[in-house]
Amino acid sequence: MERAALLGSGREAGSAVAMAGDVGELLVPYMPTVRVPKTGDRVYKAECAFSYDSPDSEGGLYVCMNTFLGFGREHVERHYRKTGQCVYMHLKRHVKEKVTGASGGALPKRRNTKLFLDLECNGDLNNDDYEYEDEAKLVIFPDHYEIPLPNIEELPALVTIACDAVLSAKSPYRKQDPDSWEEELQVSKHANILVQMDNGVRIPPSGWKCSKCDLRENLWLNLTDGSILCGKWFFDGSGGNGHALEHYKEMGYPLAVKLGTITPDGADVYSFDEEEAVLDPHIAKHLAHFGIDMLQMHVIENGLRDNDIKPRVSEWEVIQESGMKLKPMFGPGYTGLKNLGNSCYVNSVLQALFNIPEFQRAYVGNLPRIFDYSPLDPTQDFNTQMAKLGHGLLSGQYSKPPMKSEIIEQVMKEEQKPQHNGISPRMFKALVSKGHPEFSSNRQQDAHEFFLHLINLIERNHIGSENPSDVFRFLVEERTQCCQSRKVRYTERVDYLMQLPVAMEAASNKDELIAYELKRREAEAARRPPPELVRAKIPFSACLQAFSEPDNVEDFWSSALQAKSAGVKTSRFASFPEYLVVQIKKFTFGLDWIPKKLDVSIDMPELLDINHLRATGLQPGEEELPDISPPIIIPEDPKAPDIDESSVMQLAEMGFPLEACRKAVYYTGNMGAEVAFNWIIAHMEEPDFAEPLLIPGYAGAAFPGADKPGFAGLDNQPPEEMVAIIASMGFQRNIALRALRATNNNLEHALDWIFSHPEPEKANEASSEAMDIENHVNANLLAESDPEGPRVKDGSGRYELFGFISHMGTSTMSGHYVCHLKKEGRWVIYNDLKVCASERPPRELGYIYFYRRISS
Repeated sequence: MERAALLGSGREAGSAVAMAGDVGELLVPYMPTVRVPKTGDRVYKAECAFSYDSPDSEGGLYVCMNTFLGFGREHVERHYRKTGQCVYMHLKRHVKEKVTGASGGALPKRRNTKLFLDLECNGDLNNDDYEYEDEAKLVIFPDHYEIPLPNIEELPALVTIACDAVLSAKSPYRKQDPDSWEEELQVSKHANILVQMDNGVRIPPSGWKCSKCDLRENLWLNLTDGSILCGKWFFDGSGGNGHALEHYKEMGYPLAVKLGTITPDGADVYSFDEEEAVLDPHIAKHLAHFGIDMLQMHVIENGLRDNDIKPRVSEWEVIQESGMKLKPMFGPGYTGLKNLGNSCYVNSVLQALFNIPEFQRAYVGNLPRIFDYSPLDPTQDFNTQMAKLGHGLLSGQYSKPPMKSEIIEQVMKEEQKPQHNGISPRMFKALVSKGHPEFSSNRQQDAHEFFLHLINLIERNHIGSENPSDVFRFLVEERTQCCQSRKVRYTERVDYLMQLPVAMEAASNKDELIAYELKRREAEAARRPPPELVRAKIPFSACLQAFSEPDNVEDFWSSALQAKSAGVKTSRFASFPEYLVVQIKKFTFGLDWIPKKLDVSIDMPELLDINHLRATGLQPGEEELPDISPPIIIPEDPKAPDIDESSVMQLAEMGFPLEACRKAVYYTGNMGAEVAFNWIIAHMEEPDFAEPLLIPGYAGAAFPGADKPGFAGLDNQPPEEMVAIIASMGFQRNIALRALRATNNNLEHALDWIFSHPEPEKANEASSEAMDIENHVNANLLAESDPEGPRVKDGSGRYELFGFISHMGTSTMSGHYVCHLKKEGRWVIYNDLKVCASERPPRELGYIYFYRRISS
């Protein structure tokens, strides 16, 4: 009360300044809560955790001197009430008109000593009419006492050190800044001395598969012997079975390159020995050893470099609507997103998603509840950051038109004043890309892959029964037929988008394409600029027909013949989603290993009817393939399991049963006693905890009951290795067992099954297993009526186009993305921060299309 009397109380004291002797006394009760940032602490002094307020905003930014989280004026009170933290540093950047000289012009430019915040500067900083001035002060809640900074003489030493550390702290996103990814990589110690085998291996440009399993993604080429093997599982469910790492442990070959990342500028190289991503300065030579000429990607056949010719200029111009006077759009729903350096794929996907009412309701509609129940560090909470992003895009708070005056001179000045429109998704991108080898980099990525990654995160983090990704989920019926016995098998799987092949053979302008190709070759031979590009025109109906055609099944094993045979598979919709996402499969590899994009024009319809693709299930006269699994291949001389006995003994000395210790070490991949101890804690309540370790015969394929009819039923005991892998990702053991049984022990599909069954299990295990079998037999049964199946919103297959994402460039690893959305009856282009009314939406050049169901 005495201090309040000295300085006043409440907000009236907000501008009061304590006398020298009073400042130290005022801070004494709060000293235990003031911390000095340590190495590893992230200081958020550029952006609010709940909004896009910053020191540039009208209310400035408040940085908690204990957690170092930033809060705008609207949200700092929430943090104070929730945590009791009282001391905040208030940061404000002021924009002022420059002082004019005697002649009326601005004074000569000089270093601005009033800028001391390490913040991103607006591009208008060097504007001739305006300058910036930074202000910092300590604010003590709840009475809003203010202490201007710097105030070295009056402040306690600890507080002074903490304030200096906060003001000088670097961006918490330093690793996300452009070009820092490559700078942090070190040259591998194996690069200069790598020995490559002359074994005649030549790697094809496509069709890769792990040599030890059937996975066709996340594949790594070993640079010593040319073997292609799958990588490890990541936290988001992507990855492989770890065969590349196993190969290194067996053979000791240290370096591998990720297939699909090879570009003229380099490739992703990993060192198993050094246990990190590395640089290989001889990567071109090492790849050429296996027939991959990455350097040739720099040079065209006639010797002209890619940057000497511009074969896709028209694509860039058409998609971005260059040369047209586009009217800027402002207000709710017309907020742009800053490009953080090749982050346009993120921006385009987010703009499309938050144009969907279900996403708006789930995050913006529930914003108060999400914010109130957010964890102490909201920067690491997915739902908080989605709600923050949705509010930023839809509130209109960050998309305001420039102010205009009635006087022409003032109008001109006002238009020059910096406009802080648009938001930066830096905090969001840092969170959703955390731990992902591709999205955490600053390289360009595939918008299609990011869309699925985001859906995966939504599935895992949605609150309660409201899951906005339900609008995309649908069931696919796959009909597989043995060409020799003519018997069939029907299965269902979950999907979130329709992948449409490009029917190049159906181009309607073949004569023009042939003439263009002749002119192009003549120009190359004569070293002349290429002729004007002629783009293949593909009828949409041809692409839809190609989608419905049967595909050959590689390595098909016929249970009717109990041998390998020819098989074909067709896909149909077992349900139609509320919103249909269509991806055009434009990206491929040429025979010369050059990643390329099919430069085509497809007459995508505004109204789409795919009711004829509705699945029909088993038809009269069709005979099902017997439900028999392929024979188990057991090696003649199976190896004993590799178990680190020293880790086993460390655990046994703690008092755990010896067999449990052996299982813990085995199922955690010999990663040490500490990891194995965590496995023990998670499994010690299980009835078979101390039972002897049972190792399947080969590659986890020795399933009990595999020789019995109805193997996919209750006798299908999942391999313990697969159960352990899923359990290590944080899922309960009974969930892992049910997921594997429901997907025939397919690890990848089991994870998809878990993510599509987020609701708590209510039925007992026996009845659930029986229901799984019933659903497996009845492929036509809608999952929406089955509490154990994925939730789908089935309905009519008639849709209306409301948005599309377009890509410019030669591959997904380069170029630029733009999003077009239909709002209030007109098309709008979202090109990062630039949001304008579209004059000619390039519907025929899109990459990902978004359709909404037409109500019948």
